[in-house]
Amino acid sequence: MMAPLSPPTRHLLSTHRRLRTSWTVILAVFVCFTSHALAAVAGAPVETLVVDHRLPYREGRGWAMLSEHDVQQQEMRKRAASERSESESPDSSESSMPTSTKSPITTTFSIVVGTRKPSTTSTTAAASPLPSILDSMSVNSNGVTASCLTFISAFLANSTFKECYPLSMLFDGSRSFFEAQRSVLGVTRTLDATCAANATTCNTYLAGLARDLVSAENCGADYRKPNPSVVAAHDAMVAYSPIYTAGCLRDQETSAYCYANAVTNTTNPSGVYFYRLPLNRTLPSTTVPACGYCLQQTMAFYQAATADRRQMIASTYVDAAKHVNLICGPDFSNETLAAETASNGGARGLASTRLAAALPLLAAVLWLV
Repeated sequence: MMAPLSPPTRHLLSTHRRLRTSWTVILAVFVCFTSHALAAVAGAPVETLVVDHRLPYREGRGWAMLSEHDVQQQEMRKRAASERSESESPDSSESSMPTSTKSPITTTFSIVVGTRKPSTTSTTAAASPLPSILDSMSVNSNGVTASCLTFISAFLANSTFKECYPLSMLFDGSRSFFEAQRSVLGVTRTLDATCAANATTCNTYLAGLARDLVSAENCGADYRKPNPSVVAAHDAMVAYSPIYTAGCLRDQETSAYCYANAVTNTTNPSGVYFYRLPLNRTLPSTTVPACGYCLQQTMAFYQAATADRRQMIASTYVDAAKHVNLICGPDFSNETLAAETASNGGARGLASTRLAAALPLLAAVLWLV
């Protein structure tokens, strides 16, 4: 049996146990903290770089972060609102619109996206009025009598005359037509207007107007003087039909007016001379005809018109046809006049018949006397 421990010994053992217990507790606490720290480190999430793709966008007086899609949507809404405002305000200038709403500017005009009408700042000039007939006479009467000027002013204001708008009366005495012929557009607009007339109706109307022109109460004294302006106006009225037919002829390949091609041809201006033949003008000896469809058809029209011997083309056609055939070939145009129409011969026959019927009556009167 072990002997009981002495008090000092028991106290030493008790102190040793307490010390060992304290170190054990400290070690256990350290292990716990160490384990917790290691667990915390192992379980911590891995840090990643988050990139914000949103864009700053001004809304009102402030800014907002929006996605690229939302920014595009906002811009489209602004653009639509701006276009609606522009269409509702026709007097506003296109220069006040945002640059992003305008298409590239061309040399003719700029077009705003979303609108149907071209900008008012077009570089295309506004269409000018059609050339005026006898506008040179209105400035300088050239010794025309008062009664004749009154008659001329009256028929120029007549609605039928305006509808006919005869090309033949633009050739002489129209300064504005001379200017219009400087461009294909100007002469084409003029031809569109004159060729829209009813040729049959206008031919009858102008034939009657030519007779009225030379009557004593109108321009008879001026015509007999002769006054060049009045004579030219009379001849143009008579030659309406052949000039209308030739002037309104179109090229079969380009559909352009043959006269427009001739008058704007700076290389060979000879083509213009052929349109003066119905006005009793002859071809200059230096004329170089363009041997093509337009000239051949024009000569065919003129040859047919010579059937009416009262037309001045009957006096100028044959020499012109011979000149053309020297260059274009012997079969290019017919060098003879067309067979004379029965209208003139019929008129003379009717007069002879009436005279023959009157002869017995005249003989009876003479016998009674």
